[in-house]
Amino acid sequence: MASGAGSHHASRDPQKVPPTLAEAIRKLAHHEDRGFVFVRADGSERFCSFRELCIESEKRAGDLHARGVKKGDRVAIVVPDPENFVLSFLGAVMGGVVPVPISPQLSFKNAETYHDTVAHIVKASGASLLLTSSGTRQYVDPVLPRVDTLKAVLDVEEMGKVDHGKLDVTVDPTDLAFLQFTSGSTSRPKGVVVTHRNLAWNSQSFMIEGLEKDSSFDKGVSWLPLFHDMGLIGFVIGPLFTDIPVVFLPTASFVRNPRVWLDKIHTHRGTITYAPNFAYQLVAKRVKEKDVGELDLSCLRRAGCGAEPIQARTMREFAEKLAPAKFDPRAFLPSYGMAEATLAITFVPTMSGVRSDVIEKAQLESGKATPREDRDALAEGAQELVNCGRSFPEHAIAVVDEQGNRLADRQVGQIITSGPSVCAGYYNEPELTEAAFKKDENGIVWLYTGDLGYMVDGEVFICGRLKDMIIVRGRNFYPNDIEWVVSELPGIRRGNVVAFGTEVNGEEQLVVAAEAFSSEAEGLRDVIAQAVNASFSLAAHEVVIVPQGTLPRTSSGKPQRRKTKQMYLDGTLGRARSVQGTGSQPGEAGASA
Repeated sequence: MASGAGSHHASRDPQKVPPTLAEAIRKLAHHEDRGFVFVRADGSERFCSFRELCIESEKRAGDLHARGVKKGDRVAIVVPDPENFVLSFLGAVMGGVVPVPISPQLSFKNAETYHDTVAHIVKASGASLLLTSSGTRQYVDPVLPRVDTLKAVLDVEEMGKVDHGKLDVTVDPTDLAFLQFTSGSTSRPKGVVVTHRNLAWNSQSFMIEGLEKDSSFDKGVSWLPLFHDMGLIGFVIGPLFTDIPVVFLPTASFVRNPRVWLDKIHTHRGTITYAPNFAYQLVAKRVKEKDVGELDLSCLRRAGCGAEPIQARTMREFAEKLAPAKFDPRAFLPSYGMAEATLAITFVPTMSGVRSDVIEKAQLESGKATPREDRDALAEGAQELVNCGRSFPEHAIAVVDEQGNRLADRQVGQIITSGPSVCAGYYNEPELTEAAFKKDENGIVWLYTGDLGYMVDGEVFICGRLKDMIIVRGRNFYPNDIEWVVSELPGIRRGNVVAFGTEVNGEEQLVVAAEAFSSEAEGLRDVIAQAVNASFSLAAHEVVIVPQGTLPRTSSGKPQRRKTKQMYLDGTLGRARSVQGTGSQPGEAGASA
C-alpha cells in the first residue's frame, strides 16, 4: 500500500476560500457590477450580478422548502439552459438541499436508454423531486411512474416567483453539497458524494494554486455542460468561491458553431477557458482562417485541457490556426482530474504550455516509459504523451502496482491520489466505495483512480484506463492510442472510433469499430487493419464499419467501450461483411476480406 504522502486534512477547512458554497455566495451578495453572463440560444445575453444570483437562489431555496423539501433531501435537476440550471442548483444549495444534476435530452432518440439512466440516477439518489424545464419535460415525464421515491416533476420556470422570506438553514462544511453521478463510460453511473469541504478545498486548489486567478481582471468563458464536474465545478462553483465573473454559452451553440466560443472570449475579453481535446480539434478543423483574422485572443491567459486524453498534436494545430488571433500557446494548461476527487487532481505550472514526453511505444507495452533520444514524435515506434502536471498543496499523487506498492519514475501503474479534495465515496454503494477509496497504514485515504500512468519528477503522464487495456500475448495496448491512429484516416469520423479486446479461442484479440462518412466500407476496413498493423505490429481480429451515430457515447461525449463491446458480442453492431483476421502474430495484416 502506498504511504508517506502527507496527511489527509479532511477535518479542517482551507484558509483562502469560504468553508461552504452557501457562504461563498452570500459573501458575493454586495457585488452589483460583477456576476455571470448567460448567453441564450438566440444570442441575447442576460447579466446576472452576484447580488441578483444570491437573491434569486434564496428565493428558489424558499420555494423548495415551501414544497416540503427539507435540508438533506435530494432533488434531481434536468435543465439544459445554463441560466435556469445555475439558479436552480444554487437554490438547492442555499436551502441545504442536495442537487443531483442529470444530463438533459432534447429528442426522443434512444429514449428508452435515456429513461433507464434517469430512472437509475433518481432511484439511486432517492430524489423526491425532479426539476426540469418546459422544453424538456416531455422527455422526463415517463420516469415519474417508474420511481417510487419521486413525488413530483416541477418546471423551473414556476420557481422563484414568491419571496418566502429568510430561511433558517445552517449549511456546514461536512454537509453533502451535491451528488455528482459519473458519466458511465465504463459502467452504470455512480453517485459521488461531494461535501462543501471537498468543494472548498478543490476550488482553492485549482482556482488559486492552479490557475493563479486574479479577481481584479480574470473572467471565465465556458460552453461546458453544467451537469458534469468540469463545467459545474470549474466554472460555477470554483468562480463563486473565488469571486470570478463567468460568461456561459449553451453547449449546443458551441457544437453547432465552434467559432462562437472564440467570439465570446474575444468580445468579453475572457482570460480563462477550458475544454476537452475534441473541442480544440473541432476549432482547428472547422473555424475558417478569414474568421480567425477578425479575432483578438491575446486576452486568453489560461486555456485548460482535460476530461479526455490530451493530444499534443491537437494543441499544436489549434495554436497554429489561432496564431493570427494572437493566441499565446503558453496559455495551454493540461490537467488531470475526476469526479471522485471533486474535480482537479493535477495542473501544470501556468504559462508553461504543452510539454510532452516522447517514448518508445514497444517499451510502453511492457510497462516502461522509456524516453527516445531523438524526441521525434513522428518517428516510427514513437509515442507522445502530454505532461499533466503535479498535485496541489495538501494533496498527493502516486503510481502503484497491482499490490499497491509504489513504483519508480517511468514505471507504468495505477494512479492513486489523496488529500482533502478526495470524496468520501459513492452514495449508498459500500462495496464500490471500499474498492476505490482505500486507507493506508497511516490512515490516509487514497483514491484508486483506475487510470494507468507514470510519474517523472513528481509530474504525471496518463496512458489510459486500467479496465480498458487490451492485452494481446503479453503486450499491453491502450485503446485511445489505437483509436487516435484510426481517427486520423481519411473517411473515418474523427473521434468516433472504439477499440476493445475480446476473447477468441481462449486468447485476447483486438476489435476496432469505426463510424465512416461514406458507404465505401470494404476499402476502409483494409486501410484500418493495415494502419493498426503498421503502428502497433498488431493484427486486428475484426474491423467493423458502422454508420454515423451508431457508437454509444456517454452524456459527456466519451466513447462507451464496454457498451460497444457488448453490442458487438450481441451481434447488434452491424458486423455484416466485416474484415476478420487471425490476429495470430505481430506483423500479420489480418485484413483479408
